Amino acid sequence: MTTLGLAPNRALTIALADYADPQDAAALVALLDAYGQDPMGGGEPLAGDVRDRLVPALSEQPGAFSLIAWQDGKPVGLANCLTGFSTFAAQAVINIHDIAVVPAARGHGVGKVLMAAIEHEARARGACKITLEVLSGNEPARGLYASLGYGDYTLDPAAGHALFWQKRLT
Repeated sequence: MTTLGLAPNRALTIALADYADPQDAAALVALLDAYGQDPMGGGEPLAGDVRDRLVPALSEQPGAFSLIAWQDGKPVGLANCLTGFSTFAAQAVINIHDIAVVPAARGHGVGKVLMAAIEHEARARGACKITLEVLSGNEPARGLYASLGYGDYTLDPAAGHALFWQKRLT
């Protein structure tokens, strides 16, 4: 658990979500829904069936964990992370699948503290690296990630940098 005083009497607490705890589950769904409605999250609310299945499905994913940022007893930020594996390092890799801060809490260091908590948890899990995806037009997020040492993935500059591609199956 990480605590940061953002302003007098306004402590920020980052805690691992307990998927079995109704308060944590509700906060996780509400925060991800708010992120989904943000232009950087696609601009659409979560579908009702996704809202119902999300937390149970996350709890069934080996190595999945979520961090919730709480400020004054209210959830203000979320990070959903999934564990993968690096064959070249023979170690775990943590992928930040979602990271979001509610608009009212942006610009106050919540994202930075969430990122530090993710790194702490990744180290505790023996991970060799943390990966994430970010939209090229999300300048605030890109600036934060770059300031923390994140950047393009390359093996050999002559071969270029890695690209994140997808193919939808539904």
